[in-house]
Amino acid sequence: MTPAETPAPEPATEPAITAQRVDVVLSGVPIVRRASFEIGLGQTVAVTGNNGSGKTTLMRALLGLVPHRGTVRLFGTELSRFRDWRRIGYVPQRSTILVQQATAREVVASGRLGLRRPLWPAGAADRRAVADALTRVGLADRAQAPFVRLSGGQQQRVLIARALAGEADLMIWDEPLAGVDQATQGVLADVLSDLRRQGTTVVMVLHEPGPFEPLIDRAITLADGRIVADGPFLPAAGGHEVHELPHSHFHETGLEVV
Repeated sequence: MTPAETPAPEPATEPAITAQRVDVVLSGVPIVRRASFEIGLGQTVAVTGNNGSGKTTLMRALLGLVPHRGTVRLFGTELSRFRDWRRIGYVPQRSTILVQQATAREVVASGRLGLRRPLWPAGAADRRAVADALTRVGLADRAQAPFVRLSGGQQQRVLIARALAGEADLMIWDEPLAGVDQATQGVLADVLSDLRRQGTTVVMVLHEPGPFEPLIDRAITLADGRIVADGPFLPAAGGHEVHELPHSHFHETGLEVV
């Protein structure tokens, strides 16, 4: 067979995330209990539950940020062997970010570090990606502002822009709507809509869907560290705002729940 006749490689079909019987115990306290699920490529998934249900800890376990038992695979690769972190865009809760004198642009630019060789200076492509990300979140005019002097909503936009600049295939957002104004919520909904069109996988810890409601494909809900429901997200009838995404919006999961 000549090179011209060589068939194109099959597209990747492994799920973006696979979790099998994941447990997290911190300081002797069980936080996540036997969590099992898969998240397919291109899905937009809400992870919900009451405060203390283990949502954020589960997301951190998926990224190897807290110790866990069980199996986690990212794009088909065991977490312990996964090295392609440029494919992951993690947006933690704002309260966990400690930035001193960095400008908004510098914070966003840090999202490009995984795309170039260590110690190499930023190139034209990096600068374009950072500028584009700031524009997408409506903060091009605040690029030189110190991150710590931005409002809470603006800081959230910067953190989202950092993930966008990295051109990740999988986005994990932890409480992106918490404590932000309606204008910021609208901007983030537009960003999420764009990501869906691009086929990016997005997993979000949410208390309320807000403007994300029509964009969510699926919801996983936790209670006391256990997955108690997992299925298609059904928007509220009549367009009423939904608080603490109720269990009636889910189909029970076929995975083991103990």
